[in-house]
Amino acid sequence: MEPKSTDISLVKEIDETKQGDVFFQEQLAGKKADKHFYIESYGCAMNFSDSEIVASILGEIGYAPTKEISESDLILINTCSIREKAEETVRKRLRIFDKVKRKKPGTLVGVLGCMAERLKSKLLEQEKLVDLVIGPDAYRSLPQLVAEATEGEKGVNVLLSREETYADINPVRLQSNGVTAFISIMRGCDNMCSFCIVPFTRGRERSREPFSIVAEATELFNKGFREVTLLGQNVDSFLWKNPETGKEINFARLLEMVALVHPDLRVRFSTSHPKDITDEVLHMIAQYENICNYIHLPVQSGNSRILKLMNRTYDRNWYKERVDAIYRIIPDCAISSDMIAGFCSETEEEHKDTLSIIEYAKYSMSYMFFYSERPGTLAAKKYEDDIPLKTKKRRLSEIIDIQMRVSLEHNKKDIGQTYKILIEGNSKKSEFDYKGRNSQNKMVIFPKVEGLNPGDYCYVEITDATSVTLKGLCVENK
Repeated sequence: MEPKSTDISLVKEIDETKQGDVFFQEQLAGKKADKHFYIESYGCAMNFSDSEIVASILGEIGYAPTKEISESDLILINTCSIREKAEETVRKRLRIFDKVKRKKPGTLVGVLGCMAERLKSKLLEQEKLVDLVIGPDAYRSLPQLVAEATEGEKGVNVLLSREETYADINPVRLQSNGVTAFISIMRGCDNMCSFCIVPFTRGRERSREPFSIVAEATELFNKGFREVTLLGQNVDSFLWKNPETGKEINFARLLEMVALVHPDLRVRFSTSHPKDITDEVLHMIAQYENICNYIHLPVQSGNSRILKLMNRTYDRNWYKERVDAIYRIIPDCAISSDMIAGFCSETEEEHKDTLSIIEYAKYSMSYMFFYSERPGTLAAKKYEDDIPLKTKKRRLSEIIDIQMRVSLEHNKKDIGQTYKILIEGNSKKSEFDYKGRNSQNKMVIFPKVEGLNPGDYCYVEITDATSVTLKGLCVENK
């Protein structure tokens, strides 16, 4: 049974998210661009953040973004390898780019990110669809590699780094709404989850210098942004040590530092790992009103044996204790999750443990997938992908059904409540309505009120709810 189309935002694959339109930014306004680049981003929020770093580097050599692929001199695709479907999508896009390139000789095509590192030889030699292949830690080499590709050479750099954090680069905010922005606080991952390719494509974990993070947040606030999301594969393991004093700054302290930029700057973060999220972090969230009461805490499976096979380094009881701690310390916190259906050797009873953890944790929403074996991972080397696709899809459908019901129940409890909403822009369905999010990361739709604009806060009383959206009326301006 295929996932239902209803409320599809609950179940859409992150790796299908695409940024096909890019817009000129204030940083480039008024500057004459010698050339233009077009970029598409797939995968996690980190990839979208990386594309903004790439845009900044390209701007230094005279490239400005365009949303028209036919106008571009350089076509880039920032890729994800976390699921097979993502790679299939990228291959289709590359074939389309190749047709554009044939119509406009001299146009360069490049692959960035995780797929670039994993499939460099195949992309360059066998398929011959690209001129540039650049890994996540090699974006500084773009000017040199673009120059080499312009001369007919293949530009390749997929070396991983133990130091690179791009801390000194001011990202160009691609397709920005001017209200919300990403800030990358660390790169790489030291967790060796057996199903995940990220440690092999993004390298070892390293934390960015915290004062550069605060400076970036401050600059964004001064430019009118009112929300930042701190990004990392595992933000809870953020740890920076001052080389001169030896003083350490952990994630809880970093949260406080960013929260103190301004009370009107909301702070979110993603992603947390259940083994590392501490009570200190939870108390910091509870202490500051502008640190949002929302935690994305991927469970992946509700069964302890499967979690061990996944090398998640926690069991069902540990996860439940962390959920209990969140609700104890931050009673109105919303928790979301990631879940994988049909991991290697998963039984029906073990699948039911995943269904029950949804009920226990009362997730506000989840990203849900069936298992897709990735070459090079520990699972691919050690375990047989032995669950039939039909069974995987049926189990995924059952997960989706329960999550949608739990999400609807979660949202219906908000009816009659009043929340502080940060206005992000017009609703997708009506120019007469605004959209914005509350602290719990729930999307709220409400009729426009004269005098309110994107970036403003207002208080909205919730009058109706679906499994993915709240609706209401503005009752008070901030």
